[in-house]
Amino acid sequence: MTLTRVERERITDSRLKIQAVASSLKGVDPKKIPDFEEIEECLQDADRNLRGALRSSGPDPSKEVHR
Repeated sequence: MTLTRVERERITDSRLKIQAVASSLKGVDPKKIPDFEEIEECLQDADRNLRGALRSSGPDPSKEVHR
């Protein structure tokens, strides 16, 4: 199923936010956050699933060349 340009942008934006959260948590002592490893896994899974959704949706319609 092909995503619209807006949907692709929303998913990409969500991925960037997830990556920012994961990155910011690297500066926190894991012992101070309950279930830290599970949170990291969840963020990784979310990023992987969103990346997969972008790949499986086909080419980005805004980058198609019209002849």
